[in-house]
Amino acid sequence: MPFEIDSEICLRDGICVQACGRRIIELGEEELPQPATGAEELCIDCGHCMAACPSGALVLRSMSLERCPEIREELLISPEQAEQFFRSRRSIRGYKDLPVEKEKLEKLIEWAGYAPSAHNRRPVRLLVLHGREEVSRVAEQVVEWMKGIMERAPSVAKEFHFDRVVSGWEEGLDPVCRSAPCLVFAHADQDARLAQVDCVLTLGYMELAAPVLGLGATWAGYVMAAADNSPRVAKTLDLPKGHKLHGALMIGYPALNFVRVPFREPPETVWRGTNK
Repeated sequence: MPFEIDSEICLRDGICVQACGRRIIELGEEELPQPATGAEELCIDCGHCMAACPSGALVLRSMSLERCPEIREELLISPEQAEQFFRSRRSIRGYKDLPVEKEKLEKLIEWAGYAPSAHNRRPVRLLVLHGREEVSRVAEQVVEWMKGIMERAPSVAKEFHFDRVVSGWEEGLDPVCRSAPCLVFAHADQDARLAQVDCVLTLGYMELAAPVLGLGATWAGYVMAAADNSPRVAKTLDLPKGHKLHGALMIGYPALNFVRVPFREPPETVWRGTNK
């Protein structure tokens, strides 16, 4: 039985039945919720039923009620706050020479654990390179990989401006990782379905949440490309056998403060339907 019901406080309102997207809860005797046929096998422990139950009468076997705090209405953000939050996100490409506290990274990872996951399978695994020395070592290996591409496939190197990256590195800059003090990699078993989407969502949560802690982030595209094509970089990352990298994020304290929101056109949209 995937869940238990406290019959003394159950309101017998059927809300948990409506909340369950897999239709594995039904009303039994005295209108008490009970598992439907196959519930044990079909339940994915998403917690929708617990989240919707107003009395706290339904508890999943996989998680205690104490670990599922109630949503506090006084902490809900307004539409205006949400608009500024999303519009003011910036890709941070310059970082202060400050380490990121492990506690802040742990908080970001905790929040990222609430990102959506297909079938709630949660295949995402994270690798954190914590400290500029570790990050710089990877950046140097990426530059060496770029030099090889410039020799073997100059047209590809030209398209992605590898020459500018290499020359910047040789001048003492870090165009690869922007001198970030931290890199976070998201990977998963290569056979996990929709793992790429799950990894992107996880890192997306971290990127959006970073400013709340005074941090900034951006995606490490050059590192991601090298990890897929450079045996040396892949060896340094040393992901578990059979795992595939699906994203890399630089994180650190932004070197600049941003005071304005650049305009962005909304995505091109096609509307279909009868509603006017």
